[in-house]
Amino acid sequence: MRRFIYPLLQDPYRKKDLISAIKVIKTGHITIGAHTKKFESLFAKKIKVNRSLMVNSGSSANLLALQCLINPYRKKRLISGDQVLIPSVCWSTSLWPIVQSGLQPIFVDIDPNTLNIDLNDLKKKITKKTKALMLVHVLGNSTNMDELIKILKKKNIILIEDTCESLGSKFKQRYLGTFGDFSTFSFYSSHQISSGEGGMIACKSKEDYEILKALRSHGWSRGLIDEKKISKANKNLDSRFIFYNSGFNLRPTDIAAAIGISQFKDMEKLKKLRNKNRDLLVKSLQKSNKISTNLKFIQSNKNVFPSWFGIPVLIKKKNIRKKFLIKLEKNGVETRPIISGNFLKQPSVKKYNLFSNQRFKNSDIVNEKGFFIGLPTSPISDKKIKKLVGAFEDSL
Repeated sequence: MRRFIYPLLQDPYRKKDLISAIKVIKTGHITIGAHTKKFESLFAKKIKVNRSLMVNSGSSANLLALQCLINPYRKKRLISGDQVLIPSVCWSTSLWPIVQSGLQPIFVDIDPNTLNIDLNDLKKKITKKTKALMLVHVLGNSTNMDELIKILKKKNIILIEDTCESLGSKFKQRYLGTFGDFSTFSFYSSHQISSGEGGMIACKSKEDYEILKALRSHGWSRGLIDEKKISKANKNLDSRFIFYNSGFNLRPTDIAAAIGISQFKDMEKLKKLRNKNRDLLVKSLQKSNKISTNLKFIQSNKNVFPSWFGIPVLIKKKNIRKKFLIKLEKNGVETRPIISGNFLKQPSVKKYNLFSNQRFKNSDIVNEKGFFIGLPTSPISDKKIKKLVGAFEDSL
């Protein structure tokens, strides 16, 4: 395996995080339990969401949000063929739960200055069949949430906030993930906090929360508010094994929850450190005339107080991305696309006949000129900054 002077990801786990995990292992109860409930409670209180439910990944959280919207226990549910808007620069499992739920994704272009959804294009894509928006907050940044909420309220459109890349970011005084009917978060190793694998789904209504709880755990009636009522109505069944709804097994482990709690308690501290590193790195890179002439570093949108996930960059010249990134990686800097680039370029989209003939000009810019580098979770030295600047200069 190639060793990078500047990898996408450093080991995010501190000694105290691992000690928390070991304590759970020693109890012998490693499946979902008390630590999971504690994490859910801490998370809801800190982020200021009504209800939160821990799952095994942010991708599973997205799946649950869409499955809840079509569930027969939901009073106002979506039906097959209803349209869900989604930015064309998105992650695989932001998109596929829409398709897997029998709904129709409608792609929306992005703003190249923020990498987030273009509100002007969004307005053009709304039809009578538009029922929801899967909004992706990109790499810690955000669109203008005030303007977006006005648009959605006027058209009675449900908002799902995919906040998997943006835990801890705020628009004005509110955390991203507090605006939507549903919001999803990821605690994968490269994210703002990590539990190894793991995620969280938050929702506003008690009805949705009860559906989500059942969907997360096989469709069981266990733990639901109406568990006793359901049991009485089904006396011929073993009350421990009543399957009240459809379901999956998307539960986390208490090991992941314990690590998540340990890191979540330091979320603001970790955010401050990542943001400090990001500012140091970008300022140092921009001081180089060669770098600033050829590269554009994405800044936070107005009124956004970001919790940066990585450092997104756009190359100013055409047709040099591939050659430049090959050189950069040879010089020890690991890179990756901005999310998945323009997802309409992915082969799966063509295979499932989701391709649109419409041109997504700004998403194509991201696809053809964009990349990002990682953001260290520990203080970065002047020596490492100098090496990074040198690697960029030598690659251009």
